[in-house]
Amino acid sequence: MDSSQGSTIAGFVDNASIKRNESSFDGVPVYVKELIAGGFAGALSKTSVAPLERVKILWQTRTPGFHSLGVYQSMNKLLKHEGFLGLYKGNGASVIRIVPYAALHFMTYERYKSWILNNYPVLGTGPFIDLLAGSAAGGTSVLCTYPLDLARTKLAYQVADTRGLIKDGMKGVQPAHNGIKGVLTSVYKEGGVRGLYRGAGPTLTGILPYAGLKFYMYEKLKTHVPEEHQKSIMMRLSCGALAGLFGQTLTYPLDVVKRQMQVGSLQNAAHEDVRYKNTIDGLRTIVCNQGWKQLFHGVSINYIRIVPSAAISFTTYDMVKSWLGIPPQQKSQSVSAA
Repeated sequence: MDSSQGSTIAGFVDNASIKRNESSFDGVPVYVKELIAGGFAGALSKTSVAPLERVKILWQTRTPGFHSLGVYQSMNKLLKHEGFLGLYKGNGASVIRIVPYAALHFMTYERYKSWILNNYPVLGTGPFIDLLAGSAAGGTSVLCTYPLDLARTKLAYQVADTRGLIKDGMKGVQPAHNGIKGVLTSVYKEGGVRGLYRGAGPTLTGILPYAGLKFYMYEKLKTHVPEEHQKSIMMRLSCGALAGLFGQTLTYPLDVVKRQMQVGSLQNAAHEDVRYKNTIDGLRTIVCNQGWKQLFHGVSINYIRIVPSAAISFTTYDMVKSWLGIPPQQKSQSVSAA
């Protein structure tokens, strides 16, 4: 009896707090709320997997001394050479990029989805709409934030011997870039605006299907969940993780090409020229010179990374949306409203 009363009181308090949040954000446009929810979700998910992201980039770009190591050995080596903060090197640029990227990604996804439903009812209301809206949103957010992704990659690629412990021939090597501003300034002087978007080709080629498939799978999986479990955090985490795994597996080779294009000028100082004319040339050259396995080098750590990242991102976004008082989109209502 006491337990039942406690649950009732807890539910009442919870509903009351949600109503207070809704009233406090009543004057804020829906798209601003979506930007806030998306940015928060992106920052939280990216920071939670930053050490794995650093190791993945070192593997993808074949950084000397890391290419043949495992996850644990790579992280341990970074700890010895650069300390704990070395695991998060480049994460500042990553978060600065991911906040506007995720905010734009989720917000434009909602806007594109609403626009398609209102203007093209013939397409129906199924997950196919999420595929189209997700792809368009992915392309939009990439174009707006790509230079920051370039800066993040260049910073993460560098391994400085801050403790004098490197024994593999890199001792004394100084970082080519000191911070986000230094990277962007250097790249702009070297190649202008075009240099800031080096590697954007494979990024767009990869993000269009990846972003679309990710949203498609997330919404598709949720349709198979019983009504009573629709708001379960574990359900959202599971659907988000599976959606991320599916999309990432299909587009991972394009991410490898992008990373090698982004650090091309830095790699030239260490080993062979890796400048590619375009995405197709990059894929072909990597297969011929490095073997087809290089296209999937680092995919294992990406699986370890993408599960918590996608799960946290989708779940946080849904929860912050609810906290901000954004009602879930009702597709049938959107269509009838048109």
